[in-house]
Amino acid sequence: MNTPAHAAINLLLLSRDPEHRKTAAVIGGALLPDLAIIVFYAWQLMLGRTESQIWSVEYYRPLWQAWIDIFNSIPLVSLAILLSWHTRQYLLLAFFSSMLLHIFGDLPLHHDDAHRHFFPLLEWRFESPVSYWDPAHHGRWASLFEFVAVVSASTFMYRRIVPLRPWVVAILAIYLLYWGYVYLVWI
Repeated sequence: MNTPAHAAINLLLLSRDPEHRKTAAVIGGALLPDLAIIVFYAWQLMLGRTESQIWSVEYYRPLWQAWIDIFNSIPLVSLAILLSWHTRQYLLLAFFSSMLLHIFGDLPLHHDDAHRHFFPLLEWRFESPVSYWDPAHHGRWASLFEFVAVVSASTFMYRRIVPLRPWVVAILAIYLLYWGYVYLVWI
């Protein structure tokens, strides 16, 4: 899934706190697994690399893969959830629960760019037959489904959960700007 989509979906699924004190933690946890990729991408652009070189060569270098997989590791995030629960750190629990939801959202939607979701215990990658972006692996349909899900979730939250409206508007605006960027750069 695209990064802002995780924020919208996670907020919908984890916004059970009536006072919405955990909203920022949920959104932060939804975004953190992709932060490593965003840092990687920004670094590669600063080095003057082309889009093709970034995503077909540099992305697959072992150091970058390890860095990315740390933030997408089910065992590491599960351990953080257990520690947060045990110490009654409920903001951290919301944060790490959102990270785990992000990971489970990505698991069935990555093919060639699959993460090692059981890092550091296993090197195995689940290469899904569906990709959230690659047309060779149903990416157009997955993108359409994601778009409808994000707009639907945002509309529902905007109408039904008034305190979340500023967050929902911000997430949806970033999501739409992201698609504008994708259209200009990659299409």
